[in-house]
Amino acid sequence: MSLTLQEASERVDAFISQFEEGYFPPLLMLARLTEEVGEIARVVSHAHGKTPKPGEPEGDLEMELADLLFVTLCMANERGLDLERGFTRMMDKIETRDADRWTKKDAPPRP
Repeated sequence: MSLTLQEASERVDAFISQFEEGYFPPLLMLARLTEEVGEIARVVSHAHGKTPKPGEPEGDLEMELADLLFVTLCMANERGLDLERGFTRMMDKIETRDADRWTKKDAPPRP
């Protein structure tokens, strides 16, 4: 099942809205976001040479990235932000700014 960012945002909001506590306060969400980034780093380091501690699972990068997306959506929802609009704005920025930054495939090398 594929979801747009808007649909994912709505699904997260429907889940969170069923609880009296609602969204975490902004600084706690920031801490959660940081924690998820650390878990992604652990999975990547295990995949590229770091030996897990005895009994420590290698981890699931797909799930860790999804955890990060969930917390990101929570943060955006709590602030009333539209991540589809934000993503479009960000892509427009980098597609313009970085259009000639790297060597394109099947393109002659830059002098």
